[in-house]
Amino acid sequence: MSKGKSILALALLVPAPSIGVLAAMVLFPGTMTGQALFAASKVWLFAFPLVWLPMVDRKPFSLSPVRKGGLKAGLLTGVGISLLIILSYFMFGQGLIDRTLFAGKMHAMGLDTGPVYLGCAAYWILVNSVLEEYVWRWFVYTRCEALAKPAVAVVLSSLCFTLHHIVALQTYFALPLTAICSLGICAGGVVWSCMYQRYRSIWPGYLSHAIVDLAVFGIGAYLLFGRP
Repeated sequence: MSKGKSILALALLVPAPSIGVLAAMVLFPGTMTGQALFAASKVWLFAFPLVWLPMVDRKPFSLSPVRKGGLKAGLLTGVGISLLIILSYFMFGQGLIDRTLFAGKMHAMGLDTGPVYLGCAAYWILVNSVLEEYVWRWFVYTRCEALAKPAVAVVLSSLCFTLHHIVALQTYFALPLTAICSLGICAGGVVWSCMYQRYRSIWPGYLSHAIVDLAVFGIGAYLLFGRP
C-alpha cells in the first residue's frame, strides 16, 4: 500500500462526516438541505472504501472474520468503558449538562419520543457501530498504518474518528464538556484501533463499541425521560 494512495484516500474520506454533521446540525438544521447533505456524506463514507478496495488496492472485500480471538477483550473493554462513562456522568456530568438545551436539540431532530429514540438507538448500536468500525478501524487505520508506525497510526486514526464528533458535540454542550467528551471519544478510538491492530478484525472493536453506545444512549434516555 503506497503512501501517496493512502494520503489521497484519507483526504477524500476523512472530511466527509464532518461536512455532513456541519450541514445537518449547524448550517442547515431542520431542513431538507441539511438532511440531504448528511445522508450524502454517510453514503460517501461507507461506499468509498467499497469502491477503493477493488479499484485502487486491487484486493477482494472481506467480512473481517475473527481468526485471532478478541471477543472477550471486546466484551471486557466495552463493559469497563461503559462503567467509567456512567460513573463519570453521575459524579461530574450532571452539573455540566444543560438538560433543557439537550431536550430542545432532541425535539428539533424529532428524537424526543420513546419509540423514535429507541429506534435511533437500535440503529446506532446495531448498524452504525459496525459501519464505524469498518470505516475508521479497518479502512482509515490501515491507511494510517501505511504512513507511520502502528502506535502513531492508532493515534492518527483515532483523531480522524474524533473530528466529526467534535462538530456534533458542540451543538449540544458547552466547550468544557465538549472537550471532555471529545477526549473520551478519542480514547475509545485508541482502544478500538489497538484491538484492530492486534486482532485484525473489526468485530472485537464492534462488540466493545456497541456496549459503549448502549451506555451513552442510556444516559441520553435518562436526560430526556428520567426525573428532572
